[in-house]
Amino acid sequence: MTINQREKSTSISTQMDSLIPASKISNLTQGMFVGAVADNFDERIEQKIFHCEIVVDNEKVKRETARYVKLPQIIDFTDKDGNDRMQEEIQANYDRIRQEVRQIVEDEITRIKNDPELCHLIRDEE
Repeated sequence: MTINQREKSTSISTQMDSLIPASKISNLTQGMFVGAVADNFDERIEQKIFHCEIVVDNEKVKRETARYVKLPQIIDFTDKDGNDRMQEEIQANYDRIRQEVRQIVEDEITRIKNDPELCHLIRDEE
C-alpha cells in the first residue's frame, strides 16, 4: 500500500521463485520437458505446470530410417583434379547476378530517360 498526501493506492503483486530451478531443467534427459500453461477466465486449467517425457519407439524409428531413400546428387563441384570448387562457383554466380542487375538498372534508366512521359522522373546529373 502506498499513501501520499492526495491519494492512497493499493497494488497486489505476486513474486514466485522458479517452480523448477534452472539446474533441474538443465539436467533433464533427452525427451523430457517441463512447462507451464496459462488459462482463460472462462476456461480454468487446474494443472498448469507439467513435467513430461516424449516416449520414442526406437525400433519403429529404426525401421523408418532404414526405408529412407538417399537423395541424388544434382551437381558436383569437384573438378577433374578432385578439388572442391563450390565457393568459386558460388562467387561466379554472385558476380554474374550482380552484373545482370546492374545491366537491368542501366537499361531501365535509359528507357525512362528516352520516354517523354517518364523522363521527368530522372534527375539530370550535373
